[in-house]
Amino acid sequence: MPVVEIKKDIYWVGVVDWNIHDFHGYSRSPQGTTYNAYLVMDDKITLFDSVPAPFQMDLYHQIRSLIPLEKIDYIVCNHIEPDHAGAMPFLMDKTKPEKVFCSKMGHRALLDHFHQPDWPYHPVQSGDSISLGKRTVHFMETRMLHWPDSMFSYLAEDKLLISNDAFGQNIASSQRFDDEVDLPMLMDLSSHYYHNIVLPYSNRVTAVLNDVAKLGLEIDMIAPDHGLIWRSHVDTILKAYRDYAEQRPHNKAVIVYDTMWQSTEKMAKAIAEGVMEEGVAVKIMHLKEYHHSDVMGELATATGIICGSPTHNNGIMPLVANFLTYMQGLRPLGRVGAAFGSFGWSGEGVNTISDWLKTAKVEVVEPGVKVKNVPNHEKLAECKELGRQVAKAIKAKIEAAQ
Repeated sequence: MPVVEIKKDIYWVGVVDWNIHDFHGYSRSPQGTTYNAYLVMDDKITLFDSVPAPFQMDLYHQIRSLIPLEKIDYIVCNHIEPDHAGAMPFLMDKTKPEKVFCSKMGHRALLDHFHQPDWPYHPVQSGDSISLGKRTVHFMETRMLHWPDSMFSYLAEDKLLISNDAFGQNIASSQRFDDEVDLPMLMDLSSHYYHNIVLPYSNRVTAVLNDVAKLGLEIDMIAPDHGLIWRSHVDTILKAYRDYAEQRPHNKAVIVYDTMWQSTEKMAKAIAEGVMEEGVAVKIMHLKEYHHSDVMGELATATGIICGSPTHNNGIMPLVANFLTYMQGLRPLGRVGAAFGSFGWSGEGVNTISDWLKTAKVEVVEPGVKVKNVPNHEKLAECKELGRQVAKAIKAKIEAAQ
């Protein structure tokens, strides 16, 4: 990809990963991603962030198209995760910079990752700033957004916020800016990214957004480390992040399940009918067809999570256990749910799911529905009633929030 001047004398020098579909081993990324790095040409030439080690030569050629690497004076590491700092040993060897700026937690993380105590570290904290010549860089620690080392870099004269993983999306594209693609599609990708990566730290998101507002920062461009750069819809993505963090109730339920001989699937469809009869939207997701990160993406606009599995080896199906483990780690708030499933002889699955949902702080509608072998009309009627009860609980959540 050619370098792109995003502001006068500020260049995107990142790389596009067209072929990645498994992001960090836990989230689906069907549209690929980018690893964004930014080169500022000033009295002190400064590189903000880098790329994974396998892409270090791509980064080399990007920078080399502008300047020799040894001309770089400063490197700023806003986030030490290997997809943004993996090329650091290569860069340090090629550039030999005067200074490496990072947060205090970032300093520790760089030492832990690369074991190079002699690099010219200059840890900074919120309120610190440096001069590049014509420009001033202000640093803001954003701990746990989404790692302890995370920070923002704000270039005041350019009204540019370099935001590391915040406000990012996973998309491989020949476009670089938000106004060059379909906005609803981009917002969907932003929501999917948030609800699979940033969601557990929503309280920190709110705090950081409040801090930005208190500081009165003028921002007309946000440059994240993944995806497209926001230049025309800055207010839209800032508002979206506040909305994501608030996790307000939505008039929708997600029914997620696995099935062996389709009995649990029949139950899922009957539950969906009950949900819809109460005027609540529903999405049915079979875990053999939908990745767990796609379920979390759908749950972003759903208050109900209804989970089903046949009993398998006195427990639940592996894909259901995987999803529940994943959801529990992401800690969604304010959800209501229920459990259902079929069984052949022991029937522990429904209770297992109910307990797991409760551990994930889901408000569980009980009792769940169990069916031995194949559901008859009476049992399917119980499933529909369970759907109605969950739908009523969703509407009560919405009413309470108004």
